Amino acid sequence: MARTRDSEAAAETGSTRQPEGMAGLAKGLAIVEAFTAQRPQLTVTDAARATGITPAAARRCLLTLRELGYLQQDGGYFRPTPRMMRLGAAYLEAASLPTLAQPFVLAARDELGESVSVAVYEDGAALIVARAEVQRIVNTGVRMGAQLPAYASASGRVLLAGLPEAELAAYLESCTPVRTTPNTLMTIPEIRSRIELAKTEGVAFTNEELELGVRSMAVPVTDSAGTIRAAMTASTFTARASIEEMRIKFLPVLREQAEGLGRML
Repeated sequence: MARTRDSEAAAETGSTRQPEGMAGLAKGLAIVEAFTAQRPQLTVTDAARATGITPAAARRCLLTLRELGYLQQDGGYFRPTPRMMRLGAAYLEAASLPTLAQPFVLAARDELGESVSVAVYEDGAALIVARAEVQRIVNTGVRMGAQLPAYASASGRVLLAGLPEAELAAYLESCTPVRTTPNTLMTIPEIRSRIELAKTEGVAFTNEELELGVRSMAVPVTDSAGTIRAAMTASTFTARASIEEMRIKFLPVLREQAEGLGRML
């Protein structure tokens, strides 16, 4: 007996969805998630490889997303349009944590005069869900919705420190560090040491590890049950503050605002 389209999609993606699942929607969302900061454009082959679906299915999804206005096509390459941002905006507008966090990141930004964000842990990354920028000619490259590698970011290390030991061990076992600056930590023992330090001290720092010229500090946002729900981070240029100056000036402000947010969770 011939397989249904849904069962074909399940075979392609390794999914165990029930027969009533919308296979086409699942494929389309997989294509959407395949676009990242490191992969801002995709060919049909790229999309198929990234999602595990057939090239024919990937092509149909890409063309459909183009027709709906979510992608633009330039020859064999597909790129997201501004309309794609609506998908993330729907979450950011409806979810309680981003909504609750915004006043606190604004307050911290205004007091410190530096950009402040809140991130949550998602699939090995620190996902920025709330952000308050400072107005400067040159800003740090982090934006709302950005995903920072957990092993190399201050927010990521705080979030990893809150994981159960088995989950942290599994993450570190699968972690493959990528060097983005000369300061990027490249060994698992070094990374684990920084995570343990974040757990002990309740704060994490990065010093030009993700981007040259940028330092960051993060503290946990802990709910009433003592669970780390998010990380609050302030970033600055190296010319503006040393790590010690950040510890003196930034840490009390971040902790105050993180504690205020945590009381609402």
